[in-house]
Amino acid sequence: MGAMGGLDEPPFLHVAEMIVAQVRVSLEHLTTRDSARTGGGHCATHYNPVMLLAGDIGGTKTLIGLFERDRVRPIPRETRKYLTASFSSFNEVLDQFARDVTWPGGIDTVAIGVAGPVVHDRATLTNRQWDITVTDIAQRTGSSRVRLLNDLEAMAHSVDVLKADEVVVLQDGEPNAAAGAAVIAAGTGMGQAYLRRTDGRLVPAASEGGHADFAARNDREMAMVRMLREQHGRVEVEEVISGKGLVNLYRFTHRGGECSGIDPSTSVDAAAVSKAGMTGRCQSCAEALRMFVSAYGAEAGNLALRSLSLAGLYIGGGIAPKILPAMTTGAFMEAFCDKAPMGALVSRIPVKVIVNSDAVLIGAAMCADELLD
Repeated sequence: MGAMGGLDEPPFLHVAEMIVAQVRVSLEHLTTRDSARTGGGHCATHYNPVMLLAGDIGGTKTLIGLFERDRVRPIPRETRKYLTASFSSFNEVLDQFARDVTWPGGIDTVAIGVAGPVVHDRATLTNRQWDITVTDIAQRTGSSRVRLLNDLEAMAHSVDVLKADEVVVLQDGEPNAAAGAAVIAAGTGMGQAYLRRTDGRLVPAASEGGHADFAARNDREMAMVRMLREQHGRVEVEEVISGKGLVNLYRFTHRGGECSGIDPSTSVDAAAVSKAGMTGRCQSCAEALRMFVSAYGAEAGNLALRSLSLAGLYIGGGIAPKILPAMTTGAFMEAFCDKAPMGALVSRIPVKVIVNSDAVLIGAAMCADELLD
């Protein structure tokens, strides 16, 4: 079988067996799980930390990380990023990760966030033909404590432990510590999740709100919806507020005209449209970006109303941090708060952009930690 060992051998157990030498670390610097009293009053300490495996499976990239359990939030020890399109299954990604890292011990728990619905311990990646199951992951990792969860639900697990420099505040609001929160994230697709306040703590719950119907608010958006409806039959939120949504808006604002901001020899993607829009090289790209930000703010406000997220509304995903200049012009918050007769209510909700790109991975690690309780 080569480097991965026998057919029935879990790859991560093989990784553990590769490490023969025992790691010893001074008591002053490490919290240990195993210690034993030896003769002469000396204490022999073996570094044997509780290890968590976390994952973030997206349509574009997949992140895998080994974390060590810690008091506030798990500490990343080994992380790797893989292009999702380069693998035919998540099992292949796990096998590659096992080849890429070494660790002197086993995996205690596993939690994997997936960009798609999770039903009966099974998930199908929305934008890739990957079938992912708890059973397969348990066999690959050798851990009996495994959980699959929606990627936005995983991200929601991170919000309570994010640091001040990992978010950008769009609206301070008046946080209600007894209320719930919500997360919305535009990236390859569009995701939403709720956080219900239960026994004093926020408990995440998944949704597929990104696939709900898009609600046009003005004549320009209605014209855009008509264009998309002719092509898709039904216009969901993700067709407007996501990477492909930004490209759809580009196509709408450029109908009948040329683009002066993107090299015609290159492919049009969300990054190119947002860059041309923010630099002002193309006014049609600038309009597409303005429409995107406004629609994003309006949908975030809709989520805030549906969830009554008075503790906070968090904006995740890969797009918002890359277009912060556009997110902070006021257009996002204007659309967010344009909710008469509930304008006063949403104006009190704290709104923050998550700028840590590993938020889903951190949240998955937090979930894996909870499996130990």
